Amino acid sequence: MADLSAFPITRKWPVEDPTKLQLFSYPTPNGQKVSCMLEETGLPYEAHRVTLEDANVRSPEFLSLNPNNKIPAIIDPDGPGGQPLALFESGAILLYLAEKTGMFLGATPADRMTVIQWVMWQMGGLGPMLGQMGFFVKFAGKDIEDPRPRERFVTEAKRLLNVLDTRLEGREWVAGEYSIADMAIGPWLGTLDFYGAKPLVGWDGLVNVPAYVDRFFARPAAQAAKNIPPR
Repeated sequence: MADLSAFPITRKWPVEDPTKLQLFSYPTPNGQKVSCMLEETGLPYEAHRVTLEDANVRSPEFLSLNPNNKIPAIIDPDGPGGQPLALFESGAILLYLAEKTGMFLGATPADRMTVIQWVMWQMGGLGPMLGQMGFFVKFAGKDIEDPRPRERFVTEAKRLLNVLDTRLEGREWVAGEYSIADMAIGPWLGTLDFYGAKPLVGWDGLVNVPAYVDRFFARPAAQAAKNIPPR
């Protein structure tokens, strides 16, 4: 049995079963990605609720696992060579879990690269741009009088949504078969309701994205991930 006591984070979030993968997360879009993957694969895991408050994500215990002070992060007691592996960054965790299980990463080398390509698109584009737009539409940024920051991120969000809309023409899932690319993208599209931003980004003019979102959240794992760990 793996001994996870060497990881300082376990002092603040105690481990009940050290044989299970340990998830330290909160059900934001980035957190939902990994929870969705764990639910889809059926890997045994233990979820620890790490709120976004400084007392949690900036605590010495959490920073010992993720120096970038962002959720999610994991400890896999059965990592490469049978040794525990600590990992942060949602995209990296998705890739790791896909390689570990042999699931949701495409059937061929070419498929694999297509999946990775769209994971990177989400990590570098869709997620950051929708997050920044949300700041200027719903949170503190909405009180800034200068309209240019808001306009910049709304415009870029529209562009990215249209890229996705075009990609989905004739496709059920973004990389062919359902994959970690969809698990990366779907939760971020779900933020548009929360931000109240659908009219701003021209949601009703999108042909393929709305049905894609419905398909994604119709999956039990995607629904469950909305509340893992429970808020």
